[in-house]
Amino acid sequence: MNDVPARLLSLLSLLQTPREWPGSELAERLGVTDRTVRRDIDRLRELGYPVTATMGATGGYRLKAGSALPPLLVENDEAVAIAVGLRAAAGSAVVGIEEASVRALAKLEQVLPVKLRRKVRVFGTALSAPTDNGPTVDPEVLTTLAATVTNCERVRFAYRDGSGTESRRNAEPVGLVPVLRRWYLVGYDIDRDNWRAYRVDRIDQPQPTAARFTPRALPAADAAAYVVGQRTDWGTPAFRLRLTIDAPAEQIAGRLGDSEDEVVAIDAHSCRIDTVRDDSPDWLAHRLIGLGVDFRVHEPPELIERLRAVALRIKHAVATNTPPNTATTRTR
Repeated sequence: MNDVPARLLSLLSLLQTPREWPGSELAERLGVTDRTVRRDIDRLRELGYPVTATMGATGGYRLKAGSALPPLLVENDEAVAIAVGLRAAAGSAVVGIEEASVRALAKLEQVLPVKLRRKVRVFGTALSAPTDNGPTVDPEVLTTLAATVTNCERVRFAYRDGSGTESRRNAEPVGLVPVLRRWYLVGYDIDRDNWRAYRVDRIDQPQPTAARFTPRALPAADAAAYVVGQRTDWGTPAFRLRLTIDAPAEQIAGRLGDSEDEVVAIDAHSCRIDTVRDDSPDWLAHRLIGLGVDFRVHEPPELIERLRAVALRIKHAVATNTPPNTATTRTR
C-alpha cells in the first residue's frame, strides 16, 4: 500500500481491535515491511493515538486509552448499531445524555452512506423505548434540527399549536433543549419577528434551507434559560414549582405527574418538591387538592392564585344561604 493516508487508516482500523498485534502480522496485512509499520506507528503517535509496544515473542502493538478521545474508525454494522443506540437514547430522554445523544447522532448520520441510513431508519421504526409519559419525538426530526443549530442554518417546518392549528414557520434555530418530558427548539421566528420556543413533538417536516445566519442576541443567558423563563409558543409557561407536603414522600410520588427523584423526603412525615414544571396551574391546583393532605405552595404565584380562586369557590358553595324557594318577593 503506497498510499500513506489509506495505509494509516487501515493500520488504525486493525489496532482498534482489542488485542496485541505483532509487527510482522501488521506488515503482512498491509503488504509492507516491518520498518514501514514502525514508521506508521510513529505517525499515529504524532497524531495523538496512544499506541504502546511490548517486546518479546508474545509482544506487539496495542492501542490503549489515552487522555483524550481520538477519532475512531467503525465498520458499517458498528455504525448502524451506534446510530440505533443513539436514536433510542434521544427518544427516551435519559436524564443527562439527551442533548449529547442528539448531537452525536446528527454527526454520525451526516456521514452515513444512504444505504446504511435507510437501515438505521428501519431499525428505529421497529424499536420502541419508554417515553416517561412525555410526548413522542421523532429522532429524525431531532437530528435534522440539531444539524441546523450547529450549522447556523435557517430551517422551515410545519408547526401545530395547542389548538391543533397548523402553520408554516421560518426560523433561525439557536438551541435544542430537553426540559422534563419535552424537547424544545429555540429560534428567532423570521415571519413573526420575535423569539419562539417550539415544542419539537409539534414540528413536522423540518427542511434546512442552506441559508446561513449570524445568531442574534438571545434575550436570556442561554436557550435553556429562555425555555424556562419565557412563555412557549403553545401557550403554557414553564415555571419553578416549590411546595411542601405534609405526607411521606412515597405516598406522594407519581401523583402529581412528577418524574423520578422530584419528590424529596424531608422526614418520615413530610416531603418537598423544588423543580421546573410546565403543567397547567389549574391542573396542578386540582391535583394538589385531590391529594387529601395538607400542603403549602411557596411558588409560583400563578398556582397560589389558582388555589385562592378554588378556595373562594368552595367557600361560596358551602356558605349558608337562603334557599331559593323561601326567598321573599318584593311588592310595590
